[in-house]
Amino acid sequence: MGLKKNENDGPICTFVKGGLTGFIEAIICYPTEFVKTQLQLQSKSNPEYTGMMDCARKTVSQHGPTGLYRGALPLILGSSGKQAARWTGYETVANALKDDQGKLTIPKRMFAGACGGVSEAILAVTPIETLKTRVTDDMRRGTGNYSGSFDALVKIVKMEGPMGLYMGLVPTIAKQATNQAVRFPVQFYVKQAMTGGDKSLEGHPLYNGAAGAIAGAVSVLCTMPQDTVKTRMQGEEAKKLYKGTMDCAMQIMKNEGPAFFYSGTWPRMIRVSLDVGITFAIFPIMGKLISFPY
Repeated sequence: MGLKKNENDGPICTFVKGGLTGFIEAIICYPTEFVKTQLQLQSKSNPEYTGMMDCARKTVSQHGPTGLYRGALPLILGSSGKQAARWTGYETVANALKDDQGKLTIPKRMFAGACGGVSEAILAVTPIETLKTRVTDDMRRGTGNYSGSFDALVKIVKMEGPMGLYMGLVPTIAKQATNQAVRFPVQFYVKQAMTGGDKSLEGHPLYNGAAGAIAGAVSVLCTMPQDTVKTRMQGEEAKKLYKGTMDCAMQIMKNEGPAFFYSGTWPRMIRVSLDVGITFAIFPIMGKLISFPY
């Protein structure tokens, strides 16, 4: 997303740096993702929470502070895989599309970003978020089906097969492709505007972090409908309630109105802005600390 890696870094080095960055970011940001998911899963006609603060307060009151980290394990552990898939997809396509001077036009940068988004959706994001959503929904309903993320993984694969982890794949691909198609160029050009094109500031964590936070916020506004449909499709009752992605979207539109597609926007915007901002602030630091040619 506009960060220049060390010339001698190999793929394993990039994976390690991405993994450490993703781990730190996920630990910091997960509570806002948990609250966002809870708000999207509740019924509009009989809501359990009045907003993000009410949701956080009730969760802590009923389950303690660790309740905000229910379902966090697959998301935290999967961050390295997600970032590895994203960067591999983006860099492969971007390098193929660069002109003789090594530059990318905005459409080409967007296309490369979308390819990175598709890669991470298939290889990491869909199974990770399915586990997170199922565990979160189970806690919200009080059904006690899962004792934790690993228990949910075992039971879902046993009862539904591996494809049970890929509920909501289509909206997840749509969301991640749009996310990265927006974030890569926005982060790059916002940072260019902030630094005035000064190459010496290209790897500065402050500029990268601030530009990343803005890019994250913009991407949220573009992808909330896909995210809401994805969350519903990954819930515990999805197979009983919806025939597929379009049926889910149509039911939300019919029963809860178009505004519901933007339910949970604020907690998701806070989470994503922190996510992208922290990722871009930390990654240049990792580059200074870790570098090896394989």
